[in-house]
Amino acid sequence: MTSLATLATAHLKGPHVDFAGLSPLIALLGGATIVLLVGLIRARWVRAHVVPALSLVVLGATAGLTIWQWNAQKSVVSGALRIDDLSLVLNLILVTGGALSVLLAWRSLAAREAAHGEFHALLLASIAGMSLLAAAQNTVALFVGLELLSIPLYVLCASELRREQSLESGLKYLIVGAVGSATLLYGLAMIYGATGATDFDVIAHALSGGSLASDPLTLTGIALCVVGLCFKASVAPFHQWTPDVYEGAPTPVTAFMAVATKVAAFGVFLRFFDVALIGAQSSWGPAIAVLATITILVGNVGALGQSSLKRMLAYSSVAQAGYMLAGVAVATQLGVRATVFYLAVYVFMNMASFAVIVARERETGLGDSIQAVAGLGRERPLLAWPMTISMLALAGIPATAGFTGKFYLIDAAVSGGYTWLGVAIVIGSMISLGYYLPVIAAIWMRKAPSEQPGVGQLPSPTGAPLGGGEGLPVLAGGSPELDEPSNGVQPEVVLVAAVAGVATLFFGIVPQPLFNLVHHAGSALGGLFF
Repeated sequence: MTSLATLATAHLKGPHVDFAGLSPLIALLGGATIVLLVGLIRARWVRAHVVPALSLVVLGATAGLTIWQWNAQKSVVSGALRIDDLSLVLNLILVTGGALSVLLAWRSLAAREAAHGEFHALLLASIAGMSLLAAAQNTVALFVGLELLSIPLYVLCASELRREQSLESGLKYLIVGAVGSATLLYGLAMIYGATGATDFDVIAHALSGGSLASDPLTLTGIALCVVGLCFKASVAPFHQWTPDVYEGAPTPVTAFMAVATKVAAFGVFLRFFDVALIGAQSSWGPAIAVLATITILVGNVGALGQSSLKRMLAYSSVAQAGYMLAGVAVATQLGVRATVFYLAVYVFMNMASFAVIVARERETGLGDSIQAVAGLGRERPLLAWPMTISMLALAGIPATAGFTGKFYLIDAAVSGGYTWLGVAIVIGSMISLGYYLPVIAAIWMRKAPSEQPGVGQLPSPTGAPLGGGEGLPVLAGGSPELDEPSNGVQPEVVLVAAVAGVATLFFGIVPQPLFNLVHHAGSALGGLFF
């Protein structure tokens, strides 16, 4: 009996769990649960203000725990996750984008209609999936992270329940996301069939010797993985969903998708391709470089002539994905650093413009039309300057972070033997002036529309504004608000625009702090596989 008791005790002993390494992920998932429960409190001010404030506290705690693990350089969960400088830097970028998105969504219709607790809990859960994806070094963990990222976003896109475009956006993203996930899963299964492994380092060693790297099964699996991740990163020709989903989703959700999803997608691109599949780089490198060139061309040409700012920024995000893909294609430490640097500054460049769009949607009945920012330089210079800086930075004008980031990517492409890809980045930046400069011209050189609906109102199909008992007041993008119509710009929205605009300028003029940060991220993948 004694031996049986001893045996039972031995069987009950579980594996070692590194709670310190997992602490940022635990904070996000635990925080999402707490936010959801607090959102059930009946008091309206708790739901409207305490819930988003608590979400910011959770993100702050996650940032603190991430910094606590700095230079950890360890694998956790039986090697499925890697806690290193790359995953930690990406975590900080995700937390920054998430915090800015929470501020944009503070008084949004989407948070009110979906219920504040549910909205912010889904946002935190999606960030947790992105964090998991950035740290994954096992194909099973990769897929789990991708699904945890995606499923909350499907719901968030459709969170304005009374607006047809929002529901359509969620449905389209669900269908396209499911196709992308299935394609990626098939690719991962084929790579497992070829190598017999799910861990990235074991896959890398299997591909480093013999002819396995050129085996048709391996190459087919790699191709399917590229397609699956390209769907998520809005890489052409797998970008068709992006303009419709960006335009239809609530603007705070669009802003979050535009920056955070890119960070997660390119984070796993870097770790999976530049570690697990580095042995087959001669096969996938040129193909990804060609995809990057196509994406730059399609994104920039598609954005020309767009009257909707959200659709224009959607095509812009496609072009930006092409720029960042150049850093993946070269498969060097310099490429990793350049990509991570661009991801960091991309958060600020995009958030500045989306904050201004949110503000103008709430002030006017013009939605996200370029007409909404006409005359902004005279009416609201505090919003005009961040939007101007954002457009200049996205175009790559000197003295902005966008210029430094593109220069870094061009340097990586040329150093990696892809000079023609660097030329494509320059040409794409030139084309982009054709749609960024008209926005700046509208802000500073055009007058505000003489006839527009009243503040916070949207014209009905008959021409009469909704409101006054005959309809519901309006919010961003021309959607009706449930209550508390906006009487001016919310301070948190102006704060996001100002902070993002200043950061875009600061890191363009003084980029060294970010250079130091991303240097560690590049070194994290610099061991055996480069």
